[in-house]
Amino acid sequence: MHLLGKNITLYRYKAEAALKNEMLQDLDEPEICSIYIPDSMVPFIHNNPEEKIDFIEDDNRSAILPDPFVSIGGIRYFLSVKGIGSTTDPFSMRSLDRFHVSSLVNLLEIKEKLMDHESKSNRFITGELWLRGSPYGGQGLEHATIAMKASSYANETSINGFRIAPLVRVNFIPEELERAVKEIYWYRKFRGRIVQEIRLVPSNVRIYFHSNNTVGSNAKQVFDLFGLDTEEKTFMFEVNFVRSAIAMLTLFPRTMSRTPDGFYSGLDFYDVWLDKDAVIAPDGTIFFVDLEGIEAIQIRKEKVRDKIEEQIFRSLYEFMFAYEQIDHERRNRFNGSWDRKVQFEILLKEAMKLDPFINIIVDGATLKMLVKNALGDEELNMEFPILDR
Repeated sequence: MHLLGKNITLYRYKAEAALKNEMLQDLDEPEICSIYIPDSMVPFIHNNPEEKIDFIEDDNRSAILPDPFVSIGGIRYFLSVKGIGSTTDPFSMRSLDRFHVSSLVNLLEIKEKLMDHESKSNRFITGELWLRGSPYGGQGLEHATIAMKASSYANETSINGFRIAPLVRVNFIPEELERAVKEIYWYRKFRGRIVQEIRLVPSNVRIYFHSNNTVGSNAKQVFDLFGLDTEEKTFMFEVNFVRSAIAMLTLFPRTMSRTPDGFYSGLDFYDVWLDKDAVIAPDGTIFFVDLEGIEAIQIRKEKVRDKIEEQIFRSLYEFMFAYEQIDHERRNRFNGSWDRKVQFEILLKEAMKLDPFINIIVDGATLKMLVKNALGDEELNMEFPILDR
């Protein structure tokens, strides 16, 4: 499969320092051990680049190789780089060309390098403090460290059924580039280390936002890209989609443990969402990509049920919105059933057959999910109504 998107040419330099995912130590190809810089920022690095590589855009500050890079567990993954710079002023719709960027800089040396280099791209990593732990257009070490820790919880790409796009390495950008970058800011200077994340993703198809390919805006194109040309293929695609979505909705109980002081710990989401921070694999499985917003929390026993319910509701609408677009395209293509509730019940029962954390219970006209937990504590199980017939 060849991914679709706008082309970006990036210059590859060998990374001199990095944080590594201990679970994926065997992956040490040159492409993983590198940083990637747009043409506009090349003047700030003394060394010559190793090579030029053609990527395609992936989200605001990321790029992805359009052809598969590696296979894990039977799924082909594409190499994605987060922190390559942005093209638009964060406080307007103005393009980040060298003239605008140079107006933000006080140091004459940096100004001259910007103006003397006629770049072919208007894309910059900047030193503007952005989203607490990262610079605008780049990635900060604080956020990348959280993402690496989240990735370390997984057995390859699964955290008890919750699928992630693994972070392989966190590569530090050269200090000479970092010094220049930090002089490009509007109001507040970012003071942490600036890095790039090297990730493995199964596609660049998001749910609704941050991509030109989404199931929310163009399910037909997604079906064509993934080769969903039979009803059987589409059924399994929907089963995998539902299975992985339910796993995301129930991440806390799937990762729940007891702390020595009697609290209950589990993974939760901060400032990341299903509609923009996850991608869909060709088989329909949802993979969470932006792991910087996944962290462990601790709560008292009496709050556990509330947290489980809150986490389900947090992404339930986004899941069902995307599911509706997928199933609508199935009906259009194959003249399938138009009874959405019957179809969803069939898929839900099939998807949850082998999930150790979910049982489907029929209670009169209502289907409920019995949500179990990693501790096996039946007292903390809860029922959630998922469908009214």
